[in-house]
Amino acid sequence: MKKFCITIVLSLVLFFRAAADEGMWLPMLLGQQVYNDMVKKGLKLTNEQLYSINKSSLKDAIIIFGGGCTGEIVSAEGLIFTNHHCGYDAIANASTVDHNYLRDGFYARSKAEELKTALSVQFLLRIDDVSKEVLDSLKGLSGAERLQKQSAVLAAINKRLSDPAKSIETRVSPLFKGNQFLAFVYQRYSDVRLVGTPPESVGKFGGDSDNWEWPRHTGDFSVFRVYADASGQPAKFAADNKPLKPKWYLPVSLKGVKENDFAMIWGYPGGTNRYESSYGIKLATDINNPTLVKLRDVRLKYMFEEMKKDPAVKLQLASSYAGIANYWKFFDGETKQLLKYDIYGQKKKAEEKFIKWADGKPEYQAIFAEWSDAYDAWRKYAKHRVYINEGVFGSPLIAFASSLIQVEKLLVQTGSKEADLRKALDAADAARKEFIKEENRPSDEKIVAAVTRMFYEDVDKDQQPVGFFSTIKNAYGDLADDATWKKYAENIFKNTIIFDDAKWNAFIAKPDATVLQGDPAFYHASTFYTNYATKYAPMFQQFNAKNAEYGRLYLKGIMEMDPAKAKMMYPDATFTMRVSYGAVKPYKPRDAVSYDFVTTSKGLLEKYVAGDYEFDLPARQIELLKNRDFGQYIDPVRKDLVIGFITSNDITGGNSGSPVINGNGELIGLAFDGNYEALSHKLAFDKDLNRTINVDIRYVLWCIDKLGGADNIIKELKLVK
Repeated sequence: MKKFCITIVLSLVLFFRAAADEGMWLPMLLGQQVYNDMVKKGLKLTNEQLYSINKSSLKDAIIIFGGGCTGEIVSAEGLIFTNHHCGYDAIANASTVDHNYLRDGFYARSKAEELKTALSVQFLLRIDDVSKEVLDSLKGLSGAERLQKQSAVLAAINKRLSDPAKSIETRVSPLFKGNQFLAFVYQRYSDVRLVGTPPESVGKFGGDSDNWEWPRHTGDFSVFRVYADASGQPAKFAADNKPLKPKWYLPVSLKGVKENDFAMIWGYPGGTNRYESSYGIKLATDINNPTLVKLRDVRLKYMFEEMKKDPAVKLQLASSYAGIANYWKFFDGETKQLLKYDIYGQKKKAEEKFIKWADGKPEYQAIFAEWSDAYDAWRKYAKHRVYINEGVFGSPLIAFASSLIQVEKLLVQTGSKEADLRKALDAADAARKEFIKEENRPSDEKIVAAVTRMFYEDVDKDQQPVGFFSTIKNAYGDLADDATWKKYAENIFKNTIIFDDAKWNAFIAKPDATVLQGDPAFYHASTFYTNYATKYAPMFQQFNAKNAEYGRLYLKGIMEMDPAKAKMMYPDATFTMRVSYGAVKPYKPRDAVSYDFVTTSKGLLEKYVAGDYEFDLPARQIELLKNRDFGQYIDPVRKDLVIGFITSNDITGGNSGSPVINGNGELIGLAFDGNYEALSHKLAFDKDLNRTINVDIRYVLWCIDKLGGADNIIKELKLVK
């Protein structure tokens, strides 16, 4: 790596703690004062051991796992630990009704037994500062024109710094709302194999009831391995590939945690918006979040009804259901916390201070007046957009049908190339096969009926597709009657060619626009899509451009207004490598309630309910725990098996699977959740209540060893006692 990476835009580099344990720091730009603070709190590693330009360092053990999680290398043979929910898709896809690894768990007793997956992992190679190149190209531009040019410039840089032949990919990340630009260069390895997973009852213990909650007793882990060719380079799956020899891997500590122990978390937090305006907070709490929660609630209800009836359906829908449920609860909690702590009012006070400072400064003085106008113009359409994304296209059938709009365009366009049409048809045919495999018609049909009615009742009548609902009324009856919507949805699912192999194959062989246009599922999808795309999508694009411009200028102005504060600021999470540091800490969520910093097998057994959908456990585990067969994983202080612990670290989505590391650089746990009392963390960090929920690494090892019998995995690790 070039040496200038260390001095990137020093005016924006973060030298101090923002507040309490807040902050997701770029590890290569910690600054001496932040590093000194880490040492003061318990870090024993040198700065170069954390992140080095020329030598192997801890950062080389941290990977992007799959499409949106973090993983860590824990052995000299490329073994990966991550969360169970991060490996969920791969585990489900490897499972069948007869070999249900999701339900029963799985451990490879040798490398030959490891299972092929479609996953990939990415290692960070280097970071280049491209701020000057990007900002010079954007001089004199603003709004949509600036965003368009920025997109083109970033694409050109990404292409220039990538090397597909070596599986090297570059992604430029705008930081501080477009005031700084860093190019992150990765190498992708695509031969990743499943090594082990606990039963789902362990990996998801507590289900939706315990999601985002503490105390927690979930064994949220899974084990994979990354392979390479004989020279250690990325390669597609092949039987003769070898386990990757990593530059760095994490030792695993059996020492456990004590209150106030130092803890750092490395990983790829997906996204925060801590510098959001008061207007954005209000839009979230008034419209966006409540609408999303309401629509996801309906989808989950009908999916769950079918999952309870049949183990095969549960397996089929498990991954989709988990993803929908996760952020259903998150956005419900986020809204409550934002309102409870008056984040809107706090933002307003800060903005009023800025407005006074900006008076007489041409670049900044009109920001908030114009920003307010932009939100006022968009606010009336915001609910419509959530309904399109979370409601109409929350139906798997309607979402797939909407993908056929491109096929229809090619069919009706004069001069369309036959090759383009055939390519689109082949893609649609392949996508349909995947859709059919994952589709559950009974639940989806109820979803279509419910959300179509909700759209009619909730979205302003003047924004609804012209004539659409009157047609339903004329054909199926009173729009206040449940039976009307049920019959409408039944017609779609009964008569669409998408479920009829003969009709679909005939269409693919001899495509006809009138066949597609007359299909009830396509008609439903294209009607809503066209209505939104032609009238309201352009408004959203205009709003987005203005919002981005005012956000960038506001943050730029904040840094000018208060240089001391600028030194204490950190960039929002952008799914780029970050490190946070804090401590193992209990907390008091409300009056007369205190939470300990660990959970144990005693609490796990207290929650256990035989046969329950969320709180069941394997009979073998109950036997082992009741016999107190904890082995070397027992906590010497608690005289019990510790299941989970909490820290004050600052994380967000994308940190799932992140390693929790002690001051010696040893793995002590896996981060997997946050606490409900601080779910405003994407928009506002709570210095008193924020906690990261982690599965204790000793419980992970106990599950692998004692419950799973896979001591071959344990022997591969470097254990620190």
